[in-house]
Amino acid sequence: MVRQKPNVNVNGSALNAGKSNTVRSTMFFFIMILFAVAIVINMNGKGTATKTEVPISEVIQRANDPEGNIAKITVSGDALEITLKGKDEPTETSRKDASGTLYDQGLKNYCDGMDGDELAKCQETYPVIEYKEDVNVWGAVLDVALTVLPIIAIVVFFSWMMRQANAASDKSLSFGKARAQLYGPDKKKVTFNDVAGNEAAKQDLTEIVDFLKNPKKYEKLGAKIPRGVLLAGDPGTGKTLMARAVAGEASVPFFSISGSEFAEMFVGVGASRVRDLFSKAKKNAPSIIFIDEIDAVAHKRDARGGAGREDEQTLNQILVEMDGFDNDSGVIVMAATNRVDMLDKALLRPGRFDRHVNVTLPERKDRLEILKVHFKGKPVEADVDLEALAKKTAGSSGADLANIANEAAITAARGGHKAISNADLTEAFERVAIGPERKSKVMNEKERKITAYHEAGHAVVGHVLPDSDPVHKVTIIPRGSTGGVTWFLPPEDRSYKNIYELKDILARAMGGRVAEKLIFGTDAITTGASSDLKNVAELAKSMIVEEGMGKELRNQVFPSEATGYYTIATSKPYSEKTAETIDAEIKVLADEAAKRAEEVLKANKKVLDKLAEELLAHETLEEKELEPILKEAKLPTVAKLH
Repeated sequence: MVRQKPNVNVNGSALNAGKSNTVRSTMFFFIMILFAVAIVINMNGKGTATKTEVPISEVIQRANDPEGNIAKITVSGDALEITLKGKDEPTETSRKDASGTLYDQGLKNYCDGMDGDELAKCQETYPVIEYKEDVNVWGAVLDVALTVLPIIAIVVFFSWMMRQANAASDKSLSFGKARAQLYGPDKKKVTFNDVAGNEAAKQDLTEIVDFLKNPKKYEKLGAKIPRGVLLAGDPGTGKTLMARAVAGEASVPFFSISGSEFAEMFVGVGASRVRDLFSKAKKNAPSIIFIDEIDAVAHKRDARGGAGREDEQTLNQILVEMDGFDNDSGVIVMAATNRVDMLDKALLRPGRFDRHVNVTLPERKDRLEILKVHFKGKPVEADVDLEALAKKTAGSSGADLANIANEAAITAARGGHKAISNADLTEAFERVAIGPERKSKVMNEKERKITAYHEAGHAVVGHVLPDSDPVHKVTIIPRGSTGGVTWFLPPEDRSYKNIYELKDILARAMGGRVAEKLIFGTDAITTGASSDLKNVAELAKSMIVEEGMGKELRNQVFPSEATGYYTIATSKPYSEKTAETIDAEIKVLADEAAKRAEEVLKANKKVLDKLAEELLAHETLEEKELEPILKEAKLPTVAKLH
């Protein structure tokens, strides 16, 4: 296919207008500066006169005296400038009568009729008389300036007023213009080589690239080019990068705009911008329109009402434009969202968004490739283990991994290192995951002891329970909003969790509060477990409401408020009786978790004490240091689930 040259004048008029205004303004100020300089010079010229004024009679007397000291008299109208013998510049001034010449006033012309050596010898005795026109250049310029300047100022003022009016008119006319950014061939290309991981998504999008490059191949077989591709996935998974890679691979213009940029307080503006955007894309076909966060203008209409609302008109215009494409228009709409459940059904049907591509969180091997991309070009030590970091970062998005790589470089620079070390990687990971170390936070010995037993309780319970992830690290150094941290890392990525694994997560979360209770007494428990209890409540509710893991509500799920399956007037998607049952089920799970954690810690009191003592001594224990302590811990029969 012959690729049409992108229309580089998409925003050319605005740029040219801006340049023209800038040039005119610069010229105006330059002229004003010149006038100011002229005035200053003229004033200075007048103010620097240091010549002595003498009467004309004295000048005539000294000029007629052979012993006089006058070498030259310069006549300019009625004004005289007298240069004395031995001087290069006039030092005296005088003024003759306007009715006659110097000769009329008594000056004798001794050298009249002489020439050659005789004239030169005569002029050594008597003054030379010179005549010049009385012309004050700067004064003339100033006179002209003072005459013309007010006229220029008036013209400039009215010109500026007209320009402001035109700008306001242009602004009102451009209010309905799309504010999409155009990435053409002159921009830096992004290809699939720049996108690590998500091979399944790249495979789907590779076909889109082939559609754009070779449409005839598909048209011969009766296949239609997809009109829309919806990229769905969690925030930071690289949906926008994927869209730019498609444009880079296909070498076509790429119009990028956010869904929120269509919205305005004035009804009809969003629809106008949609029309303008699609018009530009068709003129630059084959091309791609990418709408990021499309859920900002594509909410479900049946849940909100208000047919005249601006966002609904914008959505309706998008629906019309997408369904009105010609088969050979060569324009593909790509959109990204992390809330597919919020989109209108009319937008998701075949003929509009024909393809739905899931951009998922990267798996371990994908995370390793992403880390390699982000550490490319950064100096790293030879023993840096990116694979270990990829293992730690389960559930992280591509944006999270990029942030970790950047934080590692910052940490290395802060420490004065020439290259990034494993310690820098660990610090960067923990800083991104939880927060920076709060070195200014000073805990007294009692608080340190409570924190040590709290974190030791998490570690012992998590280590003993059969379906819990292994303990990776324990620290009592305050970090972020926590007083200490216990890390559990899964040995491998998992897509699903069964009920036993979730119950073990609940139990190990309760381990900190239960350890405080066993060691310091029921009345001595602190607020340190507030975040643990919150996590227990949220996970237990999710198990009951969303996963159907309750006892009485087994195999029943209820839509969350975020899905929009019910109206705002309905406070909950279930009855009050069901709500009471859910609360009771949550309490059962939380109590069961606390009981299991207590049984484990009672049976392993010595291990709990030993681990707490080591934490008080060293503050941070890694996996290798934890293993010899925790290997003595055993699972009591009463804490088993199966």
